[in-house]
Amino acid sequence: MPPPTDAPRHLLPEGAVLEPVEISIVIPSMNEEITIGEFIDWCHEGLKKAGAVGQILIVDSSGDRTPEIAVAHGAEVLRTPKRGLGRAYIDAIPFIRGKFIIMGDADLTYDFRELAPFVEKFREGYEFIMGSRFRGSIEEGAMPRLHRYFGTPLTTWILNTIYKSHYSDIHCGMRGLTRGALERIDLQSQSWEYASEMVLKAARLGLRIAEVPVKFYKDREGRMSHHRRAGWLSPWIAGWINLKVMLVYSPDSFLLKPGLVLFLFGLGLSISLAGGPRTLAGIGFNLHFMLFGLTCATLGYSCVQIGVLARTLHCLRPGLAGRIQRFLTYNRGMMVAGALTVAGVALSGVLVLRYIAGGLRLSAISYPAIFGLLLVIIGFQTFCFTLLIEMVQRLSMSRRPSLASAGYA
Repeated sequence: MPPPTDAPRHLLPEGAVLEPVEISIVIPSMNEEITIGEFIDWCHEGLKKAGAVGQILIVDSSGDRTPEIAVAHGAEVLRTPKRGLGRAYIDAIPFIRGKFIIMGDADLTYDFRELAPFVEKFREGYEFIMGSRFRGSIEEGAMPRLHRYFGTPLTTWILNTIYKSHYSDIHCGMRGLTRGALERIDLQSQSWEYASEMVLKAARLGLRIAEVPVKFYKDREGRMSHHRRAGWLSPWIAGWINLKVMLVYSPDSFLLKPGLVLFLFGLGLSISLAGGPRTLAGIGFNLHFMLFGLTCATLGYSCVQIGVLARTLHCLRPGLAGRIQRFLTYNRGMMVAGALTVAGVALSGVLVLRYIAGGLRLSAISYPAIFGLLLVIIGFQTFCFTLLIEMVQRLSMSRRPSLASAGYA
């Protein structure tokens, strides 16, 4: 069967009843005819052992017999164009009937006969449940040594450091979340990076998170993983994309506080030298230190602005974003920007007058004028930032009606 090229088509097994269930197993697949039948049998066995009624939904873009085999084994199949793993989950949302959702791969690398730990955590009230291969077991040859001992631990540590989370295996493909959590996460990623987007948003949104050990097996004989099919560079590209998501979704985590410290340090150093060079404990502080302070203040202020803008844009902390928007109003921003610019121009204007009076020559360094340049820079940055915040607020307001009509409000 050729891959679909049109809108999603929902294929149902014989006798299917479309009613709410407790568990929806949602699995993207592409050309998995070798494993798909046994995998669905595993899912049936796992649901039975967990004492749960469930739906098995395969989101498929195969060009082989995968969809026919899946339907024959009792799974629903959503035929979609090939648009990436993340997009497969987004396409599946309208067809999910379960209160709880378990995700994974159809290649028999994760043991879906063992669903009970996930179901138990769901029933205890957890909203996002990560599988952990490192807390479970990894079959010899299932994971390349570079991934096992370097790539996965490193990227997991980076995410935990940025988001103050406690995951042990952020790249584990077997995970679960409630329907409400999926809607709050509002998945945007179209490709591999969906995995990091989900775990970082779960942490940032304050969802109740748990980890359960899972078993990870090597590929079945005759099957090659999608990464290997794409070439040796594919895992590196996936890692780079995931790292990008970690950084883009929360620059405030590593820019805001350091930026504030850098700004205050630079501003304090610049103010202390605005009247001229000083000596403290035998150490001379002159123009070079003032220029260093100016640089620190400018860079720090930029970091703070990007951090605040990120919190406002992503709105992963709605309460905090709301307080920021109420405080950083257009009128306040413009008043501060204007005051700083006027003060800076006045201080620097003295230097200009001396320059003209001296026959277009300067006889001495004017420390107040240099401090005035800093005020002009900060004033202009504040002006631009105020416009950005105002545009973000207007865009957010314009999006609300469309989100409400789509059922996300």
